[in-house]
Amino acid sequence: MTVKLTAYLVMDGTAQEAIQFYEKALDAQVLFSQSFGEMPANPDFPLPEDAKGRIGHAMLQVGESSLMFSDTFPGQTVQKGDNVTVCITSGDKEKSQQFYNALKEGGQVIMELQETHFSPAYGQVKDKFGVTFQIFTEGTSM
Repeated sequence: MTVKLTAYLVMDGTAQEAIQFYEKALDAQVLFSQSFGEMPANPDFPLPEDAKGRIGHAMLQVGESSLMFSDTFPGQTVQKGDNVTVCITSGDKEKSQQFYNALKEGGQVIMELQETHFSPAYGQVKDKFGVTFQIFTEGTSM
């Protein structure tokens, strides 16, 4: 089983600008970019008009590595230092659950590990050292 760690940069409305900057500065290639407005609608969480153009998820290829991006929702704050997280990618839900359980020990759950429109098991945890991890399981969901 393969497990990857990827830096994930969270911006406050400047992700598109950052993507363009890193694309040139790091000779990177945009592999994927999707705004919040292009994502499937969730009736439980209506999307504010000023969020539609913000980046919901993007990925750049930098040499043999990846760099991921997203913007926050308007009004959601990002403290400098917290805007860089580590994304753990696994192809196995049980392994993702194992990582999630271990990292939340003594830490703080930001988002419970759950099925989303983009992953069969996704969650976010700030560990006891203050490092935020996104646990992403590859595969089909919903």
